[in-house]
Amino acid sequence: MVCINCQRHIADGSNFCYSCGAKQPAAGAASASAAEYGGKKRLVRSSTDKKIGGVCAGLADYFDLDATLIRIVWLLAILCAGTGLLVYVILWIALPLGPTGVVTTSAPSTPVAS
Repeated sequence: MVCINCQRHIADGSNFCYSCGAKQPAAGAASASAAEYGGKKRLVRSSTDKKIGGVCAGLADYFDLDATLIRIVWLLAILCAGTGLLVYVILWIALPLGPTGVVTTSAPSTPVAS
């Protein structure tokens, strides 16, 4: 199942998106694509996976790539051409901050009694 707002994959039958919190359509229409409901991808800065400003993670989410790969390419652009830093700052200012998602952890929420 794909979120109608942020286009991320979520579990089938979910009522809300784990990333953006958007309410999902009824279970009968869960198999339909997000484009049918008017949802579209937006280029935003990441609010959860950011190292400096969230620009690289936002680009990675938009293009469905690994954020580390985008960060390495960006670092090479800064070191080789020097204009990468200027473009990063411009995108940091121009891109809106994305919705805050629910951060999931692998640790159990309740203490384990032994």
